[in-house]
Amino acid sequence: MASSSPQPDGAPGKAGSARYRPLDALLTVPRGVAQVDFQPSYWVGLVFLVALFAGGWQFGVFGLLGTVVATATAYLLGVTWERVSMGLEGFCGTLIGVSLVLYLGVGWMTVFLVIGGAIAGSVLTSAMNTVLTPYNLPTFTAPFCVITTVMVIGGPSFERVWAGHVNTSAPSAARPGIAMSWTDFWQGTFNGIGQVFFQDKWYVGVIFLVGLLIAGWRIGLAAFLASLLGLLVGWSFGAQAADLGAGLYGYNSVLTGIALAGTFVVLTPAGAVYAAIGAASAAALTAGIGNLFAVVGGHTLTWPFVLVTWVFLAAVPMLAKIHRTAT
Repeated sequence: MASSSPQPDGAPGKAGSARYRPLDALLTVPRGVAQVDFQPSYWVGLVFLVALFAGGWQFGVFGLLGTVVATATAYLLGVTWERVSMGLEGFCGTLIGVSLVLYLGVGWMTVFLVIGGAIAGSVLTSAMNTVLTPYNLPTFTAPFCVITTVMVIGGPSFERVWAGHVNTSAPSAARPGIAMSWTDFWQGTFNGIGQVFFQDKWYVGVIFLVGLLIAGWRIGLAAFLASLLGLLVGWSFGAQAADLGAGLYGYNSVLTGIALAGTFVVLTPAGAVYAAIGAASAAALTAGIGNLFAVVGGHTLTWPFVLVTWVFLAAVPMLAKIHRTAT
């Protein structure tokens, strides 16, 4: 999800080079999945795919569909091979695929919408890069957020789109109350990691965490602590326990924490505090955006992460103790 990223494992030659092996093209797909969490490694992407299929075959299949279509669209339209090879053109497609099958259910109409959404997301990614690059701000998952928000909000107007609509109400609709149990606590911490990909099974979150630990122990630790922090922020404000247990207050904190704790901001003691403040802010913003988008079941998508991280990165030049990384 970065505007630039470390050279991926096995990446071909120089930026923009058209010389690559068929295997290089194939590996752009798992790299695209891994870039949802800022990782350019296809090994991490393969673990993430295992996690998606563990959550349900439909998430794995539609996530792959979105990744492939978005990546192919960018390549065919002439985006540099450097970006394509690192998976930077695929991750929004991954999330579009997973989110639309979650909201709309499995069906041919969903297939067509994922393909169309991934194509539109690819074009929007290039447009947003053009606008944001002069300000040294990545697009993050904003293209995914825009495409999915528009599609799902418009969905009820179209019978053939909404016919397979799945009930995606927040867990608290069936189990209200703010008394958090131990099960809510520990499962919610892992679910916060899995909910980055819209997964609410704690063991799926564990698999994603394993993938992040493969990328680096600091990355895995940042994700775990950020998820825990997001859950505690929600609990301190009196959020519904079932929503906390489902990880709904953790996943935006996870993305914000990873982004600010070494990926885009140098990890110093001051930088770690800065990342923690950002992760807490993303959790605090969750309920407001969730209520605004109640039409999609109260899900905030990754808007809190996008908005908070843009603000925190834009502020860096004014903060003498906080520094951007070279990426």
